[in-house]
Amino acid sequence: MVALTRSPGPRQAYKMIIPDRGAEPDPRTHEGYGWLHVPNGRLRLVLADHDLVLGPGEAAECDTRLPHWFNSADAEPVEILSLFGRQGERMHVRAKPR
Repeated sequence: MVALTRSPGPRQAYKMIIPDRGAEPDPRTHEGYGWLHVPNGRLRLVLADHDLVLGPGEAAECDTRLPHWFNSADAEPVEILSLFGRQGERMHVRAKPR
């Protein structure tokens, strides 16, 4: 894991390369809100009752108070970019059409 944010603040950015750990899901919870983007590889994301596989170019966002866990979806490493912020923060805006 490499921190991409230089100073502490309400939002933190990370780049992670996750090898296949061969582990069974062990979902955890914590305060905050998270966004994930998968540039390379395939990510298995267990989020509450959902078991998802995200591929390159796909993204997810979630309230981290929901049980969640992630790993490589196959034998290859997966690269993810992650943004994490305090619970309830909105870290993105949607452009309105003209």
